[in-house]
Amino acid sequence: MAVEEEVFDILRERFGDAVVSAEASGAHPYAVIKAERWPQVALFLRDDPRLLLNMLRCISSIDMIAEDKLACVYDLMYLADDCGDELITETREFAVRIETPRDDPVIPSVAHVWPAADWHEREAYDMMGIHFSGHPDHRRILCPDDWVGYPLRKDYVFPLEYHGIPGTTEYDLPNPRH
Repeated sequence: MAVEEEVFDILRERFGDAVVSAEASGAHPYAVIKAERWPQVALFLRDDPRLLLNMLRCISSIDMIAEDKLACVYDLMYLADDCGDELITETREFAVRIETPRDDPVIPSVAHVWPAADWHEREAYDMMGIHFSGHPDHRRILCPDDWVGYPLRKDYVFPLEYHGIPGTTEYDLPNPRH
């Protein structure tokens, strides 16, 4: 049995219907978890001695425009606390996807579980407009505070100008886009 399938089974046993689905095929297996249960599942993934997924590698936000949803994929892994001179021979990696409605995107923050989530959640907010309830510093991180919209959404229309700075050099096009 693959590591991912073992984790799926452990999560289903512990959290039942909080596990919406599990995708084991492909290069990036993941479990879809209900947003409202995410903080409890995150603590379990980090603290359960069978899993110990103690490092958040990254959060990738996804615009699922055809399904009218946004999502975040949390790439987790086990990182030995102290490996000394020994080589790490075992690695555990797992991904969790949290989906949220596109018109009111809210996912509970897990910055208290994995400190790296702090900046990753701010980036997902800034670029996609996903709000992370309970985040300790929920504000833009890449765009200016007065920026309008979320640049990585598939339906985003890039401004032609920002405070007098041209947004394009393709003025001769009837509908300039980047």
